[in-house]
Amino acid sequence: MSTAAYINARLIDPASGLDSPGALLIQDGQIIDLGPDLFANGVPNGMEVVDCGGRVLCPGLIDMRVFVGEPGAEHKETLASASEAAAAGGVTCIIVQPNTEPVIDDVALVEYIKRQARDKAVVRIHPMAAITKGLKGEQMAELGLLAEADAVAFTDADRVVADAQVMRRVLSYASAFDLLICHYPEEPRLAGSGVMNAGEVAMRLGLPGIPTQAETIMVERDLRLVEMTGGRYHAACLSTDQAIEAMARGKARGLKVTAAAAVHSFALNEVAVGEYRSFAKTAPPLRAEADRRAVVAGLADGTIDIICSCHDPQDVESKRLPFELAATGIIGLETMLPLALELYHNGDMSLLDLLATMTVRPAELLGLRGGKLSPGAPADLLVFDPHKPWRIDEDQFHSKSKNTPYHGRPVQGRAWRTIVGGKVVYSDPDGDGN
Repeated sequence: MSTAAYINARLIDPASGLDSPGALLIQDGQIIDLGPDLFANGVPNGMEVVDCGGRVLCPGLIDMRVFVGEPGAEHKETLASASEAAAAGGVTCIIVQPNTEPVIDDVALVEYIKRQARDKAVVRIHPMAAITKGLKGEQMAELGLLAEADAVAFTDADRVVADAQVMRRVLSYASAFDLLICHYPEEPRLAGSGVMNAGEVAMRLGLPGIPTQAETIMVERDLRLVEMTGGRYHAACLSTDQAIEAMARGKARGLKVTAAAAVHSFALNEVAVGEYRSFAKTAPPLRAEADRRAVVAGLADGTIDIICSCHDPQDVESKRLPFELAATGIIGLETMLPLALELYHNGDMSLLDLLATMTVRPAELLGLRGGKLSPGAPADLLVFDPHKPWRIDEDQFHSKSKNTPYHGRPVQGRAWRTIVGGKVVYSDPDGDGN
């Protein structure tokens, strides 16, 4: 019987609104008890004790949008290396996207991901499965069978279901079984061959741009289809003022819709592209400052429910190319926490509300048991110092790929301990104490 007492912690549980000094007791991988009065008379003898030194103890983070190379592109990232990176970032559960080779569009691939994760990963890994076969946007995948095999939701990853009739059928079918459809909203013909946000910066650099309307139009279309079908819909990455306004209107109409924002959509703007910096080529693209501020406001008022890393590893060869030819995507598992904490340090969100976007909200949306501090819940936990200063260093990343635009950026807040099922899977090598 494995028992551990975490004492002298600042307990934060967004699910219950708890934010209080206290302690927490773990036994056999589950939370047994917690609260400000736990161990008021001292910890019983023979129990492992971890003194948190006043640090925050909260549910482990859940990242809803993670691209992993396995199977098919293991040189970019494996489930094992992604899980190590997640642990170092305080993430105890990652949801992998289906744009692998082969595509996760049948039960065998869902089973493969689950088996590999169980054998090789140090954090929990759940797969999303494809909406359409081969991610081609033409024929609906076997959503019912994939859900029975434990696919937690459905997405075509970074591709768009452009055919409105196909998306209507998908949402209608999904509504009958209460399945979640996660869609990357970008009108492909309008986006065209664009490689960054359309605007003055793109014009100055002579690069083809993606207009903000490409996102807005697709969100508006999808909301109308949700209204028609009653489906559950999640906008995977909102990045523009108008799309966020559309989502707010959809929620006001009572539609079953939610939205996420990638960290890069509020941590950077299009100026980061600089002189053709391919490490700042992202999806959705880095937008104008007004859109970046709109994402912050959308998170603060709850229009945007969830923060995700949009972790998308790319090898050096695919990034060190002319901007138009370079691969899209940046890694983010190890930088999601400190960059999200900038919203807290800047006074945009309370720590309780901020952590909700990365714990209880994704857990509830996906039907996962984690994301909360309560007796009987899995002991998937994060202990972190929200004020610890450090500088992002790509050489210290656990990910196999190093494609980050944040190298050298000073930040505050870092994981001190990451615990999955009661087991410590990451410990800050520079941390003090136990």
